[in-house]
Amino acid sequence: MTSHSGVPLPLLEDKLEYVSQLPHTCKHLFLSHKTIDVPLHNNLKSLPSKLSLYPPPSEKLPPVFVKPLSPHTSVSLFPLSNSALTPPLTSKASQLLAETSPIPLPKSSLSPPKATASNPPGLHPPRVLPDTAGLLFKDQPFIVTWNIPNLVCNRYNISLDTSPFKGVATPAKVPGQFLSLFYTNRLGLYPYVDLNSKKHFYGGIPQRANLKVSMDKAKDDINYYIPSKTTRGLAVIDWEEWRPLWDRNWGNKRIYQTLSVAHVKQTNRSLTAQQAMKKAKQQFEEAARKFMSRMLELGKAMRPNYLWGFYLFPNCYNYGWQEPSYTGQCSREVRRQNNELLWLWDSSTALYPSVYLQASLADNPKAALMVRNRVQEALRVSALPRLSGTKPVFVYTRPVFVDQNRRFLSQGDLISTIGESAAVGASGAVLWGASADYDDQTSCEALSFYLTSTLNPYIINVTAAAQLCSNFLCRGNGRCVRKKSRSNHYLHLDPENFRVVHVRERYFVLGTPTFAELKILRRRFNCQCYKGLSCTPRTYRELAKALLFSVKQGLYQNTLSKATLDDIQQSSITKEYVKNNMNV
Repeated sequence: MTSHSGVPLPLLEDKLEYVSQLPHTCKHLFLSHKTIDVPLHNNLKSLPSKLSLYPPPSEKLPPVFVKPLSPHTSVSLFPLSNSALTPPLTSKASQLLAETSPIPLPKSSLSPPKATASNPPGLHPPRVLPDTAGLLFKDQPFIVTWNIPNLVCNRYNISLDTSPFKGVATPAKVPGQFLSLFYTNRLGLYPYVDLNSKKHFYGGIPQRANLKVSMDKAKDDINYYIPSKTTRGLAVIDWEEWRPLWDRNWGNKRIYQTLSVAHVKQTNRSLTAQQAMKKAKQQFEEAARKFMSRMLELGKAMRPNYLWGFYLFPNCYNYGWQEPSYTGQCSREVRRQNNELLWLWDSSTALYPSVYLQASLADNPKAALMVRNRVQEALRVSALPRLSGTKPVFVYTRPVFVDQNRRFLSQGDLISTIGESAAVGASGAVLWGASADYDDQTSCEALSFYLTSTLNPYIINVTAAAQLCSNFLCRGNGRCVRKKSRSNHYLHLDPENFRVVHVRERYFVLGTPTFAELKILRRRFNCQCYKGLSCTPRTYRELAKALLFSVKQGLYQNTLSKATLDDIQQSSITKEYVKNNMNV
């Protein structure tokens, strides 16, 4: 993100006779890497390798409608919409659904090629995970939020299907949004230096800023951009001109060091260069800390239902993917510096790291390594305050490459960014876009096609899989997190058992997992409990019971949201329809 200008499952514990009829292996899970042939936006060619996520195929249960298990293991169909469940469909509704072209689930590998350097052999014991914050949306352990400008696309009457997103916002100056983005000119009086004009704004450096006046203006800004005191959402402060740690102000940010030293010498000309540097560092970091932490405290006090944090924090600085031995790990020095920012992690109620991709990482397994380590570092520091639960992590990503904004991420790239974030334990992802990315009719048409053909189906896939894993494995009281942090295990639906249908601008996942799939989840994923809840992973015996219960209760049940089918009288769906239309 840039400025407001828009520039850039352990061994089987008991042999269960009553589940012997269930399959003990799973189906292949493949994911096709489609290409998009539209003007301007050129998508990437598919990855040559096809890695199977599951063992060879075997017998499976009849497909049924299934909803994720609640903590009390009640089962039905789960609609991927914001609306509440309603009674079953009428025959007219069934016909509507049958006539709707299903969106095929991915058919090539959902695992990008493994990077040998980061995947050492041998089993790793499950990690003990601290509790984490609760959910913004019920039964949604992983969400994706839209934060892309749509003004130009609206001008050309080009529709953008954002129905899979939880929270649709624009970076523009619009109040009352689910995601409020505070650029430098939207929250208080942020001190900085314009590098082009060299003009100093509000003191230029935090030592010279008037914090009281800035806080007074910030109150007005918060009241304007988040007028409601009861709604929930994300509040992201995007201040990128300087960094609160002195040593991280390198390159063109070194001007803040220079100005800080000059500020010290103005008050005491007898100081040596070394003494002035030491004092300047101390003053700068103290002022920066006060300026940032006070803004967070103000935001939390005024709008406690919003999750406050700074964009780009924490950072990993794990560049260098051109090197053959690249592992993506954050250096020891970077981790030490991030530990120094304990005050920031303590003051924040959410963390917002960035995993934007450069074109050199297109369809590159090193992209997953870069993203994995950045998100894991955010998860690590979120636990440093040692509170009752870790802070949620929402990962900023983009649908295009930062250095080629007319080129969309391929499905493999989406796995490396959004998929990786979900698998390691993030609470969600924010899809951000600059006004310069979609500034004409052609780019808007390309975005609209990309959404329906590639992005939306993948978001439905990963969010539904995260929901399914949470409800089956974690009893609905926690989110699934990889047991082996360096593995390439992802939360994806098996296309042989599920399908996605699109009905009246809503997406629905139809199908049920096999016992073998749930065993794989049990071996590969652990559960991180939501604060105050118990989410001990279900044993194989418990998973089998839950699955059998879901088959018994959900075989002939189908529900869709009232908002989607409010003009259709509700009634039962027939067994024959299930047989004829649910072949997956």
